[in-house]
Amino acid sequence: MRALSIVAALAAIAATTSPLLADESGLAGIHAWRQVGGRTCFVDHFHDGSGSGATQQAAMASAISSWQSFTSLEYGSDWASYANSISKSATCDKGTGTITCQLSSIPCKGGAMRGDTRKRRVK
Repeated sequence: MRALSIVAALAAIAATTSPLLADESGLAGIHAWRQVGGRTCFVDHFHDGSGSGATQQAAMASAISSWQSFTSLEYGSDWASYANSISKSATCDKGTGTITCQLSSIPCKGGAMRGDTRKRRVK
């Protein structure tokens, strides 16, 4: 019987904390946002990524993965698509047996800002 009450308590906690597991964290609200096409993007806040690999393709994939991981950690997975980001720049340098790439871009999330009154709109 005690095990059943523990399971019920855990289920209740999970039900009340599910909004905390959403794909967007509260940290995105500290930046000004703007509309770019069908996306919502930060105005001027860039994120960086770096990676290395045996080929330029592998190094870029590693850098993109780095960018996406950090962006997801800070703002949630809604913001963590490098393909969806804007103002991209990247450089790669060939070292001894490895290539290192650095990239930077402004995070965006898909969809319009309509109906989201929590965010600051910048025109």
